Amino acid sequence: MRIAVTGSSGKLGSVTVERLRADGHDVIGFDRAGRPGAGFTQVDLTDYGQTLDALLGVTARHTGVDALVHLAAIPVNGLVPDITTFQNNLAVTGNVLFAAVRAGIRTVVAASSITAMGFPFDVPPPSLPIDESHTRANNSYGLAKVMEEAMFGQLVGWDPELSITALRFTNVVGADEYDTFGRATDPEYRRDLIGTYVDARDGAQAVALALAAARPGFETYAIAAPDSGSAIPSRELANLWFPGVPVDPTMGDSDALISTRKAQERLGFVTEHRWRDEFRY
Repeated sequence: MRIAVTGSSGKLGSVTVERLRADGHDVIGFDRAGRPGAGFTQVDLTDYGQTLDALLGVTARHTGVDALVHLAAIPVNGLVPDITTFQNNLAVTGNVLFAAVRAGIRTVVAASSITAMGFPFDVPPPSLPIDESHTRANNSYGLAKVMEEAMFGQLVGWDPELSITALRFTNVVGADEYDTFGRATDPEYRRDLIGTYVDARDGAQAVALALAAARPGFETYAIAAPDSGSAIPSRELANLWFPGVPVDPTMGDSDALISTRKAQERLGFVTEHRWRDEFRY
């Protein structure tokens, strides 16, 4: 396919572009900054006119795309004021998705987030591990993600052929970022992420699998490594962080506190990069 990737210069975006090209797809990256040349066009996605025009075609780049991967966003709270994070991210996703519908693109994979599942988890989840059935926003970034998912669910009702898949990524770790796992024995390490992580290369794999499995309608998948990013046994962590919250009795010592069973069973998602292999403490 010819696939447009927004946020193509970011940590996850750049690896996703590499993965999709390795799979044989023709990829065009859209971002505010990036390496000029074939396969990339600078686009301000806060401008709907630019966004629509870029998806319809760009001279010397493409004449239309078959699928869209939407990863562009202000990545975390704190870089700009909270309301700016919310307004920017919601507006960008609205522009990109509405433009995709107008352009006749029927396959969309979009980045959602663990922040739509309760991050930073100051409010205990109802049970552990949490899965896609749990939705809660506790900051402006997460609120935008929850609202984006609601928008996706409505948009697929506009066109019976439209497929939108939201991937709820946890903290994405680059191949050169495993040194932080030196704190894996600290009970406060990754507390706000309930111990979870995902390698950028595995995140890109999830995008590729979601594109291949796309079916009309809206689906949400939690995307994380199946193992905890903490060296402390998972049940011990659960009891420490969330005393009294029910824990699945089958949970293993190193199992993640987010369930990726749905992604494993429906997408065939199997991670290839785990911190215990990448880092020795």
